Amino acid sequence: MATAKKADSKPTSSDSSPAERIGFHKGSLATLSKEREEMLRILQIVEQLMQMHVQELKKLGVDLVAQAKQQPSVQKAKKPIEDVLR
Repeated sequence: MATAKKADSKPTSSDSSPAERIGFHKGSLATLSKEREEMLRILQIVEQLMQMHVQELKKLGVDLVAQAKQQPSVQKAKKPIEDVLR
């Protein structure tokens, strides 16, 4: 029995022309670039909010540097991106 291709399956390199693959990758990069810009904007906002809280804590007499030195440093091992994508 012959099996029909699903309409939603990813095209393989033999199914699409080089121009289609180039367009796909360019579109992906454009999208990811916009996502990165938005992520940086959000990161800047978070950083500003954190600095505001740090300043207020300093005004209240809380020494975050001294507290950070007292706590043991525990860092989680991060997986390489290749392992996350699999």
